Amino acid sequence: MAHREGHAHQHHDGGCLDFRSGLDFGSGDVGPDSAHAHAPGVGKERAIRIERDILAANDAFAAANRARLLQQGSFALNIVSSPGAGKTSLLVRLVEHIRTFLPVAVIEGDQQTSRDAERIRATGAAAVQVNTGKGCHLDAHMVSHAMDMLPTPQNGVLFIENVGNLVCPAAFDLGERSRMVVLSVTEGEDKPLKYPHIFSSSHLMVLNKIDLLPHLDFDRDACIAAARRVNPHLQILEVSARTGAGLNELAGWVMQCRPAAVPDGPDHAYPARR
Repeated sequence: MAHREGHAHQHHDGGCLDFRSGLDFGSGDVGPDSAHAHAPGVGKERAIRIERDILAANDAFAAANRARLLQQGSFALNIVSSPGAGKTSLLVRLVEHIRTFLPVAVIEGDQQTSRDAERIRATGAAAVQVNTGKGCHLDAHMVSHAMDMLPTPQNGVLFIENVGNLVCPAAFDLGERSRMVVLSVTEGEDKPLKYPHIFSSSHLMVLNKIDLLPHLDFDRDACIAAARRVNPHLQILEVSARTGAGLNELAGWVMQCRPAAVPDGPDHAYPARR
C-alpha cells in the first residue's frame, strides 16, 4: 500500500525519516500511513486481491533489502513479540554486548514516541525510530527508508525491533535473514498455539524473564512443547534481560548467524510464508 512521503532529515544521533500521515509524531520518528487498511464493506474476493497486491509489493521491497544486506555482509534480525514481553530491554543488553565485537545498527518500530530508539542510542549504537501511527507492524518499504538513514553495519548486525504484535508482523517479510520471537514467562505458555504463524515463521524463540519463574505459575515444559509442536525446527533459548542469564548464548547465536560466519543456506534462510 502506498505511503505519502514527507520530508526527510538527518540528525547526529543516528538520523531519522519523517513520513507525515496527518499525525504529529515529533522529531526523531518515521511515521508512515497505516500499512494495514481495514475497509468495512469490501467484498471478500476484492479484499483477498488487495491483500495479495500488498504482500507482493512488500516482497519486492524485501527482496531488494535482502540483496542490499547480503552485499554489505550484514545479518538482519527481525525481533517480534507481544507488548510487554521485554524485547527492548533485551535488545539494549544484546546491543551493549555485541557492539564490542561487531558494527551494530538498529531500526525501532512503534506506533508512537522515540523512547525505544533513545534507549538504543544511549548504548552508543546508531538507531532510527519508525512510527507506524495506526499501523500494527513494520513493512519492507519502511525498513528500506530507515536503512538509508543508518550507518551501514558492514559485516555486522542490523536489529529490527518490530511493533509489539504477534499477528500482523507474521505476514510481512522485511528482508531480514532471521526472525526471533520473544515470549515472556509472564505470558501464557499456550501463546505458540494461539499465535502459530509468528512461531512457525521464526528461527529462534527467546523465553525471556526467566528470573521470574520461581514467582509464577508458568509451565516451561508445556510452553516449549507447544512451540515445538508449531515449529519442530524452532531453536529455543532461555534468557533474563534483567540478570543477564543466557545473554552470552543469545549473543553467540546472533554472531554465528552472520553471513561471514555461516554461508547463505537453509539453516538461516527466510521461511516460506504460511
